[in-house]
Amino acid sequence: MSLNTFGHLFRVTTWGESHGPALGATIDGCPPGVPVNETDIQHWMDRRKPGQNKYTTQRKEADEVEILSGVFEGQTTGTPVQLMIRNTDQRSKDYGDIAEKFRPGHADITYWQKYGIRDYRGGGRSSARETAARVAAGGLARAALAELAPGLAVTGYMVGMGPHGIDRERFDWDQIARNPFWTPDAQAAETWAGYLDDLRKSGDSAGALIEVTARGVPVGLGAPVYGKLDTDLTAALMSINAVKGVEIGEGMAAAGLTGSTNADEIAMGPDGPVYNSNHAGGILGGISTGQDVVLRFAVKPTSSILTPRKTITKQGEPAEIVTKGRHDPCVGIRAVPVAEAMVACVLLDHLLLHRGQVGDGPRGAIGPS
Repeated sequence: MSLNTFGHLFRVTTWGESHGPALGATIDGCPPGVPVNETDIQHWMDRRKPGQNKYTTQRKEADEVEILSGVFEGQTTGTPVQLMIRNTDQRSKDYGDIAEKFRPGHADITYWQKYGIRDYRGGGRSSARETAARVAAGGLARAALAELAPGLAVTGYMVGMGPHGIDRERFDWDQIARNPFWTPDAQAAETWAGYLDDLRKSGDSAGALIEVTARGVPVGLGAPVYGKLDTDLTAALMSINAVKGVEIGEGMAAAGLTGSTNADEIAMGPDGPVYNSNHAGGILGGISTGQDVVLRFAVKPTSSILTPRKTITKQGEPAEIVTKGRHDPCVGIRAVPVAEAMVACVLLDHLLLHRGQVGDGPRGAIGPS
């Protein structure tokens, strides 16, 4: 049973463990003729790699990606693309204490109960280290999207940390890359820095709320009933480590609106239909409307903390555990580029599905013929 693969036509299989010699992704279904090289993908890897500031894990990994197959003379060949990232800074001894204990909040106990064996060195496949392979695959997806949908851009950013949120009135796209939290609110970044410093020094951690906006998404991606674009997008984001909830557009807040408020009114513009709002998050009936696709997801506080927690051993005996090693005080920070990568992979996958079923562009003309 293979459950390490996602996608329909653009299929990504990730492999490897946190403390193994390497990890990576095998991508099948990438169109031929896409210009790409290791430098193109490395740009996205560098946004996720650990140790870039004091607010992320201090594990020092270069996260250098190697293309082993599927690319010739700077272009994809249409055959499987193999991407590999070598692990160079493992400290497996940091995890010796948990070989016989289960860390609260982690997958240790469920992996053991299901398989009867687990890689306790950093969590193995359940480690956030696995997401490096997703970012590499996302880099390839972005290269393909640049060819097939050149106006499409995927941008992730943090809109909340712990109890602190951003002020939407101060939203500035240019601020996102200028602070360690990928937030569009410069004042929020200052508040979060002090908040996270205090938590980090006390041996605790914080959760986060992250938003991803995909601009320039073509009309028509997705299909009813089980092939909805939002179904695959939410599944992709839910598969990221520590994610506990996903919403699109108004999401959960839509339950508090009236029908007259929530329904986005439509008018005819010079280039086609236009909407007076985007409560739907750019998707209706599982199909993209051409508006921005807006997603939001919640990341729980990092479970690896220095605060002692009660647990049990494999023998069922009571115990206390402190998770040593190098960990993110807010794993949501590095989840931003991971989420971007997953959204890019899903959008490319659905673009290929759409072209395969109905060809290029929407089929139904609106307006005078």
